[in-house]
Amino acid sequence: MSGLWTPEGERPPITTSPEGTAAPSGADLSPEDAYHAEMEALASELLAAPVGDVIANHCYGLFELAALHLSQQPPHIEEARAAIDAFGAVVEGLGSRLGDATATLEEGLANLRLAFVQIAAAHSTPEDEPR
Repeated sequence: MSGLWTPEGERPPITTSPEGTAAPSGADLSPEDAYHAEMEALASELLAAPVGDVIANHCYGLFELAALHLSQQPPHIEEARAAIDAFGAVVEGLGSRLGDATATLEEGLANLRLAFVQIAAAHSTPEDEPR
């Protein structure tokens, strides 16, 4: 299971007891209080990060998702297309508002789109072609 991204790195998910309650992070806290304290700490860390950096991190995830689907044999063309379209919508929609990561994300998007076209063409069949 994946954790929550914060500026200090990915945090593991909060563990739960067999009863389904959060495991306490401090000896004096109830499971519910420990859970809320952990969520408040994570929210504070996330709020301290520049929004462009957080969004850029999600874009890297979309890039990885698309690349993963393209690398399958056979490639998952439609799944890759959806991830690339989402990645493009964010990068092109926000542009320079993504801060220092803008140029890297734009280059990654261009490379991913080129790879998509090449891979899709290599795996198309005559019946896939429009008439």
